[in-house]
Amino acid sequence: MSLVHNAHLPIGVFDSGVGGLTVLNAIRQRLPNENLIYLGDTARVPYGTKSASSVTRYAEQAAKALIERKIKMLVIACNTASAVAIEPLQYLYPDIPVIGVVGPGAEASCDATQSQHIGVIATEGTVNNQAYQNAILKRLPSASVVAHPCSLFVALAEEGWHTGDLVKQIVETCLEPFKREDHSLIDTLVLGCTHFPALKNVIADVMGDAVSLVDSAETTANAVASRLEAGQLLNMKALKGDVQFLVTDGPTRFARVAQHFFSDPIPTSEIQLVDIQHFAH
Repeated sequence: MSLVHNAHLPIGVFDSGVGGLTVLNAIRQRLPNENLIYLGDTARVPYGTKSASSVTRYAEQAAKALIERKIKMLVIACNTASAVAIEPLQYLYPDIPVIGVVGPGAEASCDATQSQHIGVIATEGTVNNQAYQNAILKRLPSASVVAHPCSLFVALAEEGWHTGDLVKQIVETCLEPFKREDHSLIDTLVLGCTHFPALKNVIADVMGDAVSLVDSAETTANAVASRLEAGQLLNMKALKGDVQFLVTDGPTRFARVAQHFFSDPIPTSEIQLVDIQHFAH
């Protein structure tokens, strides 16, 4: 498929739901001039409990829906989809850059660590498919990587529970494995789920100053900026870029939960309901 590279075309970003808005927000802050289209596949969230073949199919449908809207780059703002679908999507769309969240996060953790002991927190699905573990060890074979699921953080983030004694107690309990003697050497912790940056402050408080946090949203935004610059695709206009929002179900709930992940309010009237399930390769 041949696409005309045009710096004014938008960047397409997709996720299984609202969590990818942390990635969108980071891209918007890093590249305020860029036009953006966000697609949340809210009808089929979460992806983490689905088979790899199902997630790949969903990712291909989401990508096709965005490609049809003429984009210059595709960003997979979902850890599960990044783990299983990035290579199929790069194969299907060789003419545009396709970036996932796992690679940039893994690379940043390798750059950040001094002790080569790296921790990863993510959903159960991401931990079990060992996406971050494999990506880190590919870049830094001498690293020791410990991964633990913290799926409860997703619910806290979506409900806007980001501070307070109860939240800190839950975070402390979930992160307790990293405090054990055999795992206490980690100096870097990867936030391997797009929901987790919403809890960044309390996670940092619990882990302490000796542990650097790697925010996959920020690292992905940096990777997006680097790829656009390398391909001379940066939008150089002075005006702030437009943002479009597409969902496959529940625009009202999306708008309500989005406030915990995105800097600006998103009116329900600005969220377009779309059907992507008819797209197939």
